Amino acid sequence: MKSELKPDRLLAKSFDQKWKASYGLVGHTADVVNAVTLLADILGDRLIEQFQLECSLDEFMKTARLTAYFHDWGKANNHFQGVVRKDMPGAKPKRNPKVNPQLVRHEIFSMFLVWEFREWLQQADGDFMTALAVAGGHHLKLGGKGGAKTNDLGEIRWGCGDDRIRFYFDHCDFKSLLKFGVCQMGCPAQLKLSRKPALEWSLSRLKDQRTEILRDGFLKWEPAPVLTALLKALLVAGDSIGSASAGGDIDLDRWVRDALNCTLAEGDLNRVIRSRLQGSKPRQFQRDLGNITERVGLARAGCGTGKTVGAYYWAKRHAVGRKLFFCYPTTGTSTEGFLDYVQDELKSVLSHSRADVDLELARTGEEEEVGDGTINEAAMKLRSFKEYAAQATVCTVDTVLGLMQCHRRPMYTFPAIANAAFVFDEVHCYDNRLFGALLRFLETVKAPVLLMSASFLPSQLEAIRQAVGEPLKIVEGPKELETQPRYRFQYADEPNWERVEAELTAGGKVLWVCNQVDTAVKVYEEARGRGLKALLYHSRFRYEDRVRHHRDVVDAFKPDRAEPILAVATQVAEMSLDLSATLLLSQIADPAGLIQRLGRLNRRYCGRPLDALFYPDTKRFPYGKFQRDRGREMVRAFSGDVSQADLANWLEQQESPLKPECDSVWLDGEWRTYPGNLRQEGVTVTALLEQNREQFQQDRTRLNLYTVPLVTPTKQVSRWARFKGYPIAPSAEWRYCSTKGAYKPDEIS
Repeated sequence: MKSELKPDRLLAKSFDQKWKASYGLVGHTADVVNAVTLLADILGDRLIEQFQLECSLDEFMKTARLTAYFHDWGKANNHFQGVVRKDMPGAKPKRNPKVNPQLVRHEIFSMFLVWEFREWLQQADGDFMTALAVAGGHHLKLGGKGGAKTNDLGEIRWGCGDDRIRFYFDHCDFKSLLKFGVCQMGCPAQLKLSRKPALEWSLSRLKDQRTEILRDGFLKWEPAPVLTALLKALLVAGDSIGSASAGGDIDLDRWVRDALNCTLAEGDLNRVIRSRLQGSKPRQFQRDLGNITERVGLARAGCGTGKTVGAYYWAKRHAVGRKLFFCYPTTGTSTEGFLDYVQDELKSVLSHSRADVDLELARTGEEEEVGDGTINEAAMKLRSFKEYAAQATVCTVDTVLGLMQCHRRPMYTFPAIANAAFVFDEVHCYDNRLFGALLRFLETVKAPVLLMSASFLPSQLEAIRQAVGEPLKIVEGPKELETQPRYRFQYADEPNWERVEAELTAGGKVLWVCNQVDTAVKVYEEARGRGLKALLYHSRFRYEDRVRHHRDVVDAFKPDRAEPILAVATQVAEMSLDLSATLLLSQIADPAGLIQRLGRLNRRYCGRPLDALFYPDTKRFPYGKFQRDRGREMVRAFSGDVSQADLANWLEQQESPLKPECDSVWLDGEWRTYPGNLRQEGVTVTALLEQNREQFQQDRTRLNLYTVPLVTPTKQVSRWARFKGYPIAPSAEWRYCSTKGAYKPDEIS
């Protein structure tokens, strides 16, 4: 019988060049099995030790390989084979997933087929049920949707053009896949099943199989939570490696091994410390951080005390032979300009001999179905490879703690995370969900961790102690700095422009922090209208403009720059922006945010307190009424000079009952694997702009240069066109200029 497939292969990936075995189902399966084996070989001992697994490395390796063997069985069906051929000239059949989505996604059909062959596959090396659960979740779409648990073992999409799936059991490539199981996975040489596998799967057959797997499989399964979680992360990362190809003569396996083994040496950290100290002597507080011997340490110190340098002293003891992740609690992409700036500065000091490898990812045609449609999965995977090779990574806390909720980036980056030490800065800014994720991380990941914050509430300290389960070391900040009278607070119903102009006339440097981008733009425009020299810095810039605006602000506030300046910013000014203003204006925000903003005033202490002027914000976003009321209470609680110690004491005395939300999809989800919510507030959408279409279409390999974070309702985004996974904001809704960033046409004249 003539095959309906052209080319007559079971494909795993699309291709438009010369055929390679890796494009086929058997070749790709072998690639992913090899990748998972490689990762388990590199990281295995560290995983056993750091996650306190009760199984042996051999047992871990066998089940990891079995997950990789199972993960793409479901591609042997006519729906997927049509999708993967959609853009291949001359290929057939073809299926447009936007018009006719697959009846079930391939990884769900993998579970159905593996269950169909379970009598044979249960005799393979490794734990069958664990491998089945892990394989079904490797695209992070199992058992949940939109951040919430659904308990559905995969979505069955009726009304998609046809009501049945054809399984290519008799195709020679699937027979080769079975032989791979015999040769590589320990399956019996003879395939014996009590019933012949179904070749056509109707809607009712799919539903029955789903019910049977839940009833007879997962409801009786008693998973090892940490082992299952690790295997999920390992398979997601291994599938990325197995889908990648390197240009030139690069051996990808060798590159991965070398990249993951590129860890910090003491000399690397000494160079970073010298670079940051610039000839100054370290403070005793910084040395004390370096003397912490406990696995988990805490630095309780305010802004401007030198915590960051102290963290690198700590890393000399705890991060040598590891990678280092330096995590800030910024919201999504809100301060990418700052993070990229610091990361580049760090890379210039930690310049190692290995160049970034130029990788490409093969495509399946399903990419538009991945996730919630607001991310570019391929770009995120490629970015994770850069983190494989980095000795130190400066990132948002989501990059690490997102692992607790199966977020894509930490799952892709897991091989680097698994061999790292961690610094979490500004912990007092964490909401209940983020703090809950930190507790689960501390409870599960027995890696070196340094927590830094202006204050720790007694209930937070107790929760941290319980999560760690071993002695902690707390290092207090230098009292001589934290008790200095740095601030004087004033509260008024309107901002005091006369005071701003007087400060600038006297040669001062003014920082004005607003709660919304559009408010910041309006303040900037009024300042320019008054003839003042002003700079604008917020999150809604394209990459190159974000970096430039960040650099302009930092440079303008340097001590050797005598010119007066007004910098108008949003919350991007809160997190470790190393500048020292002589006057601060701020809209009322939550207490933690206000303390962060105050950390930019009189940071390089001038010997006397300086003014901080606060005024109200009536908008509901991003701070609710309760948060704004508490911020106003803090400001009004001080009538005289204020020190950082005063602020920390006030915050600790105002403690309300701690209610961390500690649920974790990664650890508690059992067979479920989907991205859960890490934060209480909403997130921004990373989008391209219709205005820049000609540019980004001609520069497809660097789309991140053209993306902008936008706060836009999800329903509105769902109507936008897409390019390489990114939504495209229509010009009628969003415009852009390099001076003011992205804006709605009715916001800016």
